[in-house]
Amino acid sequence: MPDTSPATAEINGTTLAYADRGEGPVLLLLHGHAYDRSMWDRQVEVFAGQGWRVVAPDLRGFGESGITEGIVYTEEFADDVAALLDHLGVEQAVVVGFSMAGQIAMELVHRHPRRVRALVINDTVPEAEDAAGRRRRHVTADAILTGGMDQYGRNVLAKMIAEYNVEAQPEVAARVLAMLQGAPAKGAAAAMRGRAERRDFTRLLAGLTIPVLVVVGGDDAFDGGAGRRMAELVPGAELVVVEGAGHTPNMEQPDAFDDALGAFLRGLVA
Repeated sequence: MPDTSPATAEINGTTLAYADRGEGPVLLLLHGHAYDRSMWDRQVEVFAGQGWRVVAPDLRGFGESGITEGIVYTEEFADDVAALLDHLGVEQAVVVGFSMAGQIAMELVHRHPRRVRALVINDTVPEAEDAAGRRRRHVTADAILTGGMDQYGRNVLAKMIAEYNVEAQPEVAARVLAMLQGAPAKGAAAAMRGRAERRDFTRLLAGLTIPVLVVVGGDDAFDGGAGRRMAELVPGAELVVVEGAGHTPNMEQPDAFDDALGAFLRGLVA
């Protein structure tokens, strides 16, 4: 059953809403821009039923969490996650970061390395933005504030899931569009500006000694080979390409995504 009654915690001057299901080692699921924790509804239930305590927060500025206007840096999101783990009494978690939150998860490893037992990087890129990329993100943030999330959602839907799945999977397309259009514009813009200033994570990845799984949709419009680059950077990392999916494979091809994540998690406790 999808999560409908989140818990809340006062974290670093804001309120974070989160789902917390099951018992066992902790699996932390972090959503992307401009999604919310509901993108993980299926995975929360599946893995809570497989002996994991699954925590899925709404990040600052999204879903039912509080909004910080202006700019929210990747470092702030990572510190929020660490503080939420403190609030929950959790020392370590397997961290799954999707898109923007893949970068947040890598920042969490950088700033709070002892908190991350293993890392799953889902459809993100490790490099910092160049000057053109920074300008593009700030222009997008301006457009979000002036044009609103309805227009933004329509503009990016066919990149957030594979273009062919917009028609082939209308229920998934409708859920993704509803998340995008329902996101608070001020929160989405602040996060977009923060992403423009993120660090480069390639050296961090090359030095990792924890288990790492990289998952990428076979037709992710944003990938550009980033998934393979990350898997090659991390010693011993595993790469799974989910065919029939774009940027959001856990929703477009949930069976394949859950199989890949489940196999990785079983390997951690074997």
